[in-house]
Order: sequence, then C-alpha cells, then structure tokens
Amino acid sequence: MQASDNISPIVITGGAQRLGLAVARSLRAQQHSVVITYRRERPLLAQLRSEGIDTIRADFDDENGPELLAAELARRYHSLRALIHNASQWIPESDAEEYPQVLDRMLRVHVRAPYLLNLACGELLRGYGERHGYADIIHMSDYVAATGSSKHIAYAASKAALDNMTLSFASKYAPLVKVNSIAPALLMFNPEDDEAYRQKARNKSLLGIVPGEDEGVNAICYLLQSRYLTGKTIALDGGRHLARAS
Repeated sequence: MQASDNISPIVITGGAQRLGLAVARSLRAQQHSVVITYRRERPLLAQLRSEGIDTIRADFDDENGPELLAAELARRYHSLRALIHNASQWIPESDAEEYPQVLDRMLRVHVRAPYLLNLACGELLRGYGERHGYADIIHMSDYVAATGSSKHIAYAASKAALDNMTLSFASKYAPLVKVNSIAPALLMFNPEDDEAYRQKARNKSLLGIVPGEDEGVNAICYLLQSRYLTGKTIALDGGRHLARAS
C-alpha cells in the first residue's frame, strides 16, 4: 500500500475489543478514517474491515512492536489525525509470574510503547496539525494511577507514568498537537460478572452506576473536538474519590 495524501486516520491501539472497539466503531460512524491495532487475528476483524476500519497487527510485548507499527503507519499515511493509546494489560501481583516480569510487561505496554510511538509519529501528527490547526494524542490511563492499588502495584505505577508523559508530550508538541489523558474507573462489565460483583462496583461510585462504554467514547470525542485543552487528565470515575472519603 502506498502512503496516502488524502487519508489522515485516527489510530487506536488495542482497538479490537471493549472500549477500544466501541471508540473505533463510533468514530467510523462519524466518517473518520480509523485504524486499530490488534495482537491476534480473530473473526471480528474481518467484520471491522468490511465496515471500513483499517487494521494492523502490533504486539507491544515484543520490544520491536512500537517501531514496527510506527514504520507501517509511515508507509501507509503521510499524516495522522490522532493517536489513541488504548492497548492495555492488567496483571495483579498475585498472578504466578515473577514480580520483575509483571513490572516489565506493564511498563512495556503502558509506558514504553506510548513513549516510542509518540516520538516516532510526531512528524505525522504535526503534519496534520499544520494543515488543520491541531492533531491529538490521547493516553488511556486509569483511576488507580492517582490512588495506587495494593493488588495491582505495577499496573498502577505504569499508568501513573503514562499520566506524567501526558505533561511532557503536551509541552513538547504544542501548539500543533494536543496531548491529554483519560483516567477511567470501571466503565463496563464483562458478560460473566455476577450481580454481587456488579453491585459492589456500583457502590464504589458516588453516582451509584457503572455507565457503560458510551461514557468513554464521549470523553474521547470531547478531547478530539476541544481546541483549548492540553496537558490534562480527565478523571472519569463517578466521584469515587468522594465516595472513599464519605
């Protein structure tokens, strides 16, 4: 595929499931060009391609994964509208892996990959910003980046590092690229979650709900549309910090 002068896609890492999938489909329905990355081939990908969503395999557990993805994006496109870092892994310290391996995996996916991709794709993003006013980088962080987590120490630390990179990249790429984070608490359940778990999760929110994928989609759309927000983390948590204090 030759690089296109006319297409400047929104790239969503980890876009083949859950929130990433919902965001990809919503943005495509709004007539954006969308590219998602995935780790493993699955039947859903054929459906997404038929919907006009481009797909690229990328494994951020592989130390060469970010560089390979950046090279493929540069080969296909002359500019990028946005880069949304949604790829994530969630490994508690209680799992069987050795602690150094848990930490290494969390840092590879949540810190190393966004860091390298932001740097490698900087010119593609600036190119869009020069023609249209601004481009965007959005980091999908987590509520626990600000609170810590006794059961997911490495995960929380890696997401806190991602929040901090938001500040640095916002300074580096202004004014042509806005850089922001979204730090959600639980937004959506898995089908197998039982009612006891669901109610416990609702009780953690001051608003008493787990709102569903649309809440995350709406936050991303807001950041893409805003002209005056950069270097910020949006806490999408239903007032959990107040519920903890009450």
